[in-house]
Amino acid sequence: MKLDLLLRNADIITMDDRRPHATLLGIWQGRIVGLDDELDGLDAAEVLDLDGATVTPGFIDAHCHTTWFGLGLGEVDVSGARGLDQLYALLEADMAVGSTSAGTVQGREAGWLMATGFSQTQHGGEFPDVSVLDRITGDRPLFIRHNSGHLAVVNTAALRLAGAESASFPDPDGGVIVRDAGGRPTGLLQETAQQLIQDLILPYSLDAIEAALDRATRHYASEGITSFTEAGIGGGWIGHSPVELAAYQRAAANGRLHARAQLMPVLDALHPLDGHGDPDAVGLDLGIAGGFGNDYLSLGPAKVFLDGSLLGETAAVSEEYCSHGHTDNTGNTGYFQADPEALRNRIEAAYAAGWSIAAHAIGDRAVDLAIDIITDCADRYGPRTLPNRIEHASITRPDQVQRLADAGIAVTPQASFFADGGDGMTASLGPERLGWAYRAATFIAAGVTLAGSSDRPVADGNVLRGMQAFVDRRTSSGAVFGNPDERLSPRQALAAYTARAAAATGTAHAKGTLTQGKLADFTVLSGSPLAAPDIAALRVLATAVGGVFTYRDASFRSPVRVGQAVGQAAGSPASGTPFISSATNRS
Repeated sequence: MKLDLLLRNADIITMDDRRPHATLLGIWQGRIVGLDDELDGLDAAEVLDLDGATVTPGFIDAHCHTTWFGLGLGEVDVSGARGLDQLYALLEADMAVGSTSAGTVQGREAGWLMATGFSQTQHGGEFPDVSVLDRITGDRPLFIRHNSGHLAVVNTAALRLAGAESASFPDPDGGVIVRDAGGRPTGLLQETAQQLIQDLILPYSLDAIEAALDRATRHYASEGITSFTEAGIGGGWIGHSPVELAAYQRAAANGRLHARAQLMPVLDALHPLDGHGDPDAVGLDLGIAGGFGNDYLSLGPAKVFLDGSLLGETAAVSEEYCSHGHTDNTGNTGYFQADPEALRNRIEAAYAAGWSIAAHAIGDRAVDLAIDIITDCADRYGPRTLPNRIEHASITRPDQVQRLADAGIAVTPQASFFADGGDGMTASLGPERLGWAYRAATFIAAGVTLAGSSDRPVADGNVLRGMQAFVDRRTSSGAVFGNPDERLSPRQALAAYTARAAAATGTAHAKGTLTQGKLADFTVLSGSPLAAPDIAALRVLATAVGGVFTYRDASFRSPVRVGQAVGQAAGSPASGTPFISSATNRS
C-alpha cells in the first residue's frame, strides 16, 4: 500500500484523547490511514514536511448562513460605516455609478439596491432616516440587511411595491412594521415583516446562488473551515430559493463548493406527507429527512424560529429588557415568531416525519418552549438520527442547563457576538441575568454538547477569533462579557470547533478528530492554538478537505512527489528530488 499523502515533522493536535499528539499523519483515498507508528513501513506518493507547523482537525462552523454571506460579498457592504452620514455616502456612491452587484443581476432582485452589514450599534443606536434614503434612492427599491438577520431597513419605494406603505397596513404574524407617531412607516421591518419585501426579491436564481456559494466557501477555506451547517434553506425569510438544495448540488458537482455542507431546511419548506403513520406529518417528497446525503453534502435538522434577537430586543425573555434601544421597552419581553401552540404543532409534525429539530431560541422563554417541545417529541416518537439542537441558547437560566443535558440537546452559543454586540447586550439584559448570557463552561461542565459556530454574516466568522473570544470573552470596550467563569480553556475552545461541533452535527463518526479511518480534513496553522498568547493572531497556512488542499497560503509549498518510505528522510538520494519544506520560503 502506498499513501497518497504523508504529513511529517508536524505538531499534530488530534483532539482524540487516545492519542492526543502526533508528528506524522498518513492519508489514502481521502481518509486518515494512521499516525506515527501506525504508518511504519508504508510508502507515500507525496510527502509534505511541515517544519513544525501545527495541524488540527479541520474547523467546523456549526451554524452559519453561507448563501446569505456569499450574496453579501457581491452587495453594497455598509459594515464599515461609522455614523449614518458614512452609510448614506456608500449608498449615494452606488447610485452614482448605477451598479448592481455581481450576485444579483439574474434574478427578480435585478434593479434593486441591495446592501448588507448594517447594525445600529455602529451608529450610536440610530437607524437610517427613511426620508434621507428616499432622497438618495428615488424610485429604486432599497433593501438593507441588518447583520442580525432579524431586522431590515427599506425605502418607501420598496414598501410601495409591497403594498405596505399605508399606515393601515397590518403587521404580519410574528413581525412588526415600525411606524412613527403619525403612523408612517420608518423603513424598519422586524422579524417576519421582512418577508413582505423579500417576497418581491425571491427567489434568487440558481446561477446567483451557485456563484455566492463559490465566493463564500473560498473564503471559508482561507480561514481553515472544512465543514459548515447552513442554518436555513428553502423558505421563510432566511431561505433564498425553494430549490436552494439544487444550487448546492450544482456547486458541488462543478467544484464550486469548497467545504462540506450540512443543510437545514426551514420548517416552512416542509409540506404534508402521507405514509408516516401520523396524519399530520410534514416533510420533503419521498420521505427524505435529516441525514440524507453523503459526506460532502447532506441534510441536517429542520430549522424553526421561535423568537428573535437580543440586539433587536425581540428575543422572548422572561423579564423585560433594561435599555430602550429603538423602541419603548416598557413591558417589552420580546415575542414568539408565531403562537406557541401553533409552533408546537408544526414542530411535532416535522418530528413525526423523521426530522430532528434545530430550534432558534435566544431568550429564556423561547428556550423553555424549545426544551418542552423537543422532549415531548422525543418521548412520543423516540430519538432521531441527528441530535436535536437549540440554536444560540443565548439566555439560559440555571434550571434550564441540566434539562438540556438530560435531553441530549446540543447548543450553539456564538462567542463571535461578544466583540461587537457584547456591550449592547449587557445594557439590554442588566446585571441580574447577565450571568445567564452565552454560557460556555457551564454547558460543558453539565454535559451539554456545545458547538462552535459564527452565525455569519450576523457576526464575525473567523474561527481563530471565535476561539479567542471563547477564551477571553472580551467586548469592544475591553470588558469581559457576562460571567468570567464561562471562559473556556484553549483546548475547550478548539474542541468546540472540531470534536464538539462534529458531535452536534451528528458527524462525529467521520470527522472532528484526526483519527484512523476518519475523513482527512485538516487545518495547518502557524502555531498551536493551545499555547499561543493570542489565538486570533495565528495564521492559517493551509486547509484540506479529504486530503485535497482547498487553500494554501502564499508561503505554503505544495507537496512534491517523492515516492519514499515513511521512515526515510525527505531529500535523501533515494527520494530522487530534494523536498523544499514550507518553511524554506516563508516571508
